[in-house]
Amino acid sequence: MDNNKNALAESFLSLVKIMDDLREKCPWDKKQTIQTLRPLTIEETYELTDAITEQNWQGIKEELGDVLLHLIFYSKIGSEQNQFTLQEVIDGICNKLIYRHPHIYGDATVANEEDVKRNWEQLKLKEGKGNKTVLGGVPKSLPAVVKATRIQEKAKQVGFEWENKEDVWKKVEEELAELQEAVEENNPTHIEEEFGDVLFSLINYARFIKVDAEGALEKTNHKFIHRFEQMESLAAAKGVNLADLSLVEMDDLWNEVKKMR
Repeated sequence: MDNNKNALAESFLSLVKIMDDLREKCPWDKKQTIQTLRPLTIEETYELTDAITEQNWQGIKEELGDVLLHLIFYSKIGSEQNQFTLQEVIDGICNKLIYRHPHIYGDATVANEEDVKRNWEQLKLKEGKGNKTVLGGVPKSLPAVVKATRIQEKAKQVGFEWENKEDVWKKVEEELAELQEAVEENNPTHIEEEFGDVLFSLINYARFIKVDAEGALEKTNHKFIHRFEQMESLAAAKGVNLADLSLVEMDDLWNEVKKMR
């Protein structure tokens, strides 16, 4: 075990040294700022999520390396700007994890994972980072489905939660009825508002039935893309252009593709 830890430490220090070399000698790396890195980091993060969705372990390993490099890069720039060092970043997350796991490093007791999450949110509020409200720590730039899930999870930690999934589904039905009313009124602003409420309530229902709403939607996106491309291939094999087919003919192709699983 000690040999493994030593090898890990050497590998990590090698990466830090490479980052130092690149920052000093590479024209491209020397020019980067936190602002220029930001869109690249977002891209790398999405590439990692793609690999996770596909359960591509080789891809996950490679994308984790890219994300790790970005973390080292930001820390290097932070050090150059006299804002923080890589060691401070690491010490900071170590201290945070110890503080927020009193059932491991203290005398607190928990019964289950929900107790752990509740303690985490309550301790987070006590840290005094400027997030004075329960929802203050939800990043503004999160994708909407992920953000809705995090909002609901955080509200749950202070007891603002439905008691069972049946009540949540009744809320979904209520919101669907209100959306239909808005559509009948033909009020665009009201329709948009009620449609948002439907999505929010469905995401909440997803939590209650233990479904990752973002992950489920992404899998459906992938499934649709795959089936649509198969439709295009079938149409081409028959010597026709998909766009020239009627909706009924395209629906027949779609059903044919569904049977090809």
